[in-house]
Amino acid sequence: MNVASLPDRRAELDPHGAAVSDEHRSLTNTQLLSRVRTAARQLQDLGIGAGDVVALKLTNRVEFVVLLFAAWRLGATITPVNPSMTDVEVVRQLQDSGARLLVVEDGAAVASPGVTVLAVGGLHEGTVEPDQAPLLDPATLALLIYTSGTTGVPKGVMLDHANIDAMVGMGLRALELGPADRCLLILPLFHVNGIVVSVLTPLLAGASVVIAGRRFDPHGFFDLVERERPTFFSAVPTIYSMLAALPDDVRPDTSSLRFAVCGAAPASAELLARFEARFGFPLVEGYGLSEGTCGSTINPVGGPRRAGTVGLPFPGQEVRIVDADGSEVEPGTDGEVVVRGPNVMRGYLGRPDETARVVVDGWLHTGDVGHLDAEGYLTLVGRSKDMIIRGGENIYPKEIEDVLAGDPSVLEAAVIGVPDEKWGEVVVAYVQPSPGASVDATALKELCARSLTGYKRPTAFFVVEALAKNAVGKIDKTALRAHHAALSARS
Repeated sequence: MNVASLPDRRAELDPHGAAVSDEHRSLTNTQLLSRVRTAARQLQDLGIGAGDVVALKLTNRVEFVVLLFAAWRLGATITPVNPSMTDVEVVRQLQDSGARLLVVEDGAAVASPGVTVLAVGGLHEGTVEPDQAPLLDPATLALLIYTSGTTGVPKGVMLDHANIDAMVGMGLRALELGPADRCLLILPLFHVNGIVVSVLTPLLAGASVVIAGRRFDPHGFFDLVERERPTFFSAVPTIYSMLAALPDDVRPDTSSLRFAVCGAAPASAELLARFEARFGFPLVEGYGLSEGTCGSTINPVGGPRRAGTVGLPFPGQEVRIVDADGSEVEPGTDGEVVVRGPNVMRGYLGRPDETARVVVDGWLHTGDVGHLDAEGYLTLVGRSKDMIIRGGENIYPKEIEDVLAGDPSVLEAAVIGVPDEKWGEVVVAYVQPSPGASVDATALKELCARSLTGYKRPTAFFVVEALAKNAVGKIDKTALRAHHAALSARS
């Protein structure tokens, strides 16, 4: 079914059943449908219709879900905006997406030239007469998810309703969800994972969703679990590491939890085993990309889980490993992971050449390196290019390098990820001064603060006489990482 009609379907089947809640309000299925209809009418009054883009710069809250369905009801597209973005980053996304409306937190000041701004507190809460049925064209663009590219310019991943419907259906089967389930949403809704895994999939199953609105707090997390009694949640390895590091006397009641999903970055088999032994519920590790509408493989909830792997393909998807020539390799042989299925994105907004390089004959080339075993379980062994994953957030060095190169004192910059116990990786920058110039690390830090979201900012700056180059004159990041590791070992 088309997820745009989920509020209508749920209100018809179970009018008084719980739908979605946060720390401020709880909506039944009927109340959710009423709020969606009212919001859709308000969006119409603001000039929003089919084909328009609505940007949501919101924290996790019920209104995000209401606006998601309200926009889809009109045939409009949602582009989520990270609330921690700088004005520079926000304006860039608004302009690239062609957004006509930006919804922000009450009191938020944001630059949005040419875009109408609506404070979330200004959403109407009354009732409206039954409106038109939701527009249900599978080819309508549903989400524009922005992800940084190796060029340093964030790209809009175009996901249509056919992509969303396919992924949600796959997730429903893979996670074995039903009406008795209850999802605790702790990941941000500006990621496709939060929208698809923690909202749309449980709602399709007839389950309910509780939204944890505040910043994740490991010390209060299990109090929330005991109070809300969820049956599952989805998180990144950094969160599980924080929870596993809680004092030994923290022994919460986790009896409501059937499982939790671990994704967005590799997790060690040791962490998974230690976590499950302590807290008594399994972690199922999965893998995917925004370009694949969130998930492509996952360890079975009810079948054999293999720690150290990211599981089997979701139902309806194909996963292959190919060599540099694009030929499929034998099980156990490393190569590039490629994915095919109805979940593969329509493409990158306004970037047909980049789309053609990434999606070839229907196969999504992930750029990740791994191998399949004889039973089809995928093991990731590396990442192509130089992407950094900090606490589940993908960071592409080129974007940061471009910012640093904007300082006249910097001739060249190289950004790498270095191991970090808490975040998995953090960002470190090496800079080579322009001839005759002196680099001021404090000025570079201030430049990054103005231009980059917090998690992208380098934690340290190293000024070097020259950056190592390879045989073709490109910066040799392999050598740079080795150099940094040697420095760290001596310190």
